[in-house]
Amino acid sequence: MTYTIEQVKALIREYPDFPSEGVLFRDIFPIFQHPEAVECLANHFVERIKALGKSVDVVVGLDARGFLFGPLIAIKLGVAFVPVRKRGKLPGEVVNATYMKEYGEDVFEMQADSIRAGQNVVIVDDLLATGGSCKAAETLVKKLKGNVVLDAFVIGLVGLEGHKQLTAPVYSLIEC
Repeated sequence: MTYTIEQVKALIREYPDFPSEGVLFRDIFPIFQHPEAVECLANHFVERIKALGKSVDVVVGLDARGFLFGPLIAIKLGVAFVPVRKRGKLPGEVVNATYMKEYGEDVFEMQADSIRAGQNVVIVDDLLATGGSCKAAETLVKKLKGNVVLDAFVIGLVGLEGHKQLTAPVYSLIEC
């Protein structure tokens, strides 16, 4: 079956009151049960990135769901993929950035030689909520003297205004 992007969106499930009361959780994992849907999602992001009209050298994926489709996007673009991991998960020299989560601070890391000065970067993740984790990823890219040209998400929670924390243009496939 060939999927349209609207059919991919329809695969996302909603779970009320998960993980806590009052939260409507949107689950992207059903997309991955359909290889053609994954292909459609990756192609959609590639088209969006190419429409920027800027060269892209690196796709950065955030721990952990950004690892699911970030490498696919990078392969389709013919560019490098770089993971951003939680503290202590990467070998070698790393740069780090601290960010706020719902219940305290966390630290993201990136290998210090993963991005070269002047490289253009797209950051991908499944969800933009408060923007803290993506802002930390932008900080890591900037520490390595890269340029973030787009922050791309499957879902953007508009009411939380996470996009206001970010310096790069933001694209969310679904805004709710």
